[in-house]
Amino acid sequence: MKFAPRLLAVMRKEFLQLKRDRLTFAMIVGIPVMQMLLFGYAINTDVRNLVSAVANQANSHLSRQFISELGQTQVLDLRYVVDTPQEIEALLEAGKISIGIYIPPDFDRRVIDDRRAAAHLMVDAVDPTVIGVANQLRNMPLKFDSTIAPPARAGTFEVRPYFNPERRSVVFIMPGLIGIILTLTMMLFTAVAVVREREHGNLELLINTPVSTTELMIGKVVPYIMIGIVQLALIIAVGRFLFNVPILGSILDLYLAASVFIAANLALGLFISTIVKTQFQAIQITFFILLPSILISGFVFPFEGMPRVVQYLGEILPTTHFIRITRGIMLRDTPLGDMSQELLALGVFALVAMTAATIRFSKRLD
Repeated sequence: MKFAPRLLAVMRKEFLQLKRDRLTFAMIVGIPVMQMLLFGYAINTDVRNLVSAVANQANSHLSRQFISELGQTQVLDLRYVVDTPQEIEALLEAGKISIGIYIPPDFDRRVIDDRRAAAHLMVDAVDPTVIGVANQLRNMPLKFDSTIAPPARAGTFEVRPYFNPERRSVVFIMPGLIGIILTLTMMLFTAVAVVREREHGNLELLINTPVSTTELMIGKVVPYIMIGIVQLALIIAVGRFLFNVPILGSILDLYLAASVFIAANLALGLFISTIVKTQFQAIQITFFILLPSILISGFVFPFEGMPRVVQYLGEILPTTHFIRITRGIMLRDTPLGDMSQELLALGVFALVAMTAATIRFSKRLD
């Protein structure tokens, strides 16, 4: 009989603790709600609006009708109109499009000849999902309202995969996984480290030294940048020697971009440390940010196929920009200078997060 009152007392204590810990209570509600929204609304395996380019060298009534028919599928967003297949290749290498459509000059004759493909799909095969979409388009019967062409024909396209012709999933996953691993470890390291010093009373000792808040923040970040570089080297080595993941571009560009990305995540971790009070809360917030970094950064699902609002949210995350950089450098041999907007986004994020962390940390000291 004495067991029940003691048990109830412990349970009451835990509920009171949760009631006082507003951040934990918010996470109890926030995590399942965010997961439901991401999986139910943002994540859609029926890919739509893949950014595409078209080179229509036939420039006939039939070829223009053909392009119109493709646009009505809503699978492709025909954003670029170019003159040659070489221009399509340049857009693919720059990561600006997922699919290119090349219509040769003799398109009208090819349409009535079942032995030849009438047009070519030039596909960024880094993402296996995009290859799947291309194969669906290839097998989809397209209708032609013309007395010259048959009323419908399947197998219109020849698919040409670029950058990952073997269609190995690990080639797609590994460059993105670099960003996910560094996001988790870097945020967690700094967020937990600062909170741990506060819990152990070491932070008060630092406050009494001549070290300024800015110096303290930068001093916390720099050692972990070095740790992040070591982690990057380990991931690259495992990917290269165990899974044969290529690095076609400059390894120096990759390390430079990674340094900025690591700094951005460390600054975010410092900002988290100014919000939370315990290490457990720091871990909760880290995983709360990690989830969208996995789902809406383009790591798993094609970014262009997500709803527009979700894309805006994804652009805020540093992981989104870093994954574009890693895939560009490693798989497309894209120079870092051609992805300067992505690098600038990482730099701005790091600066804003570090400034916010410094300001909040100063207020907490006051």
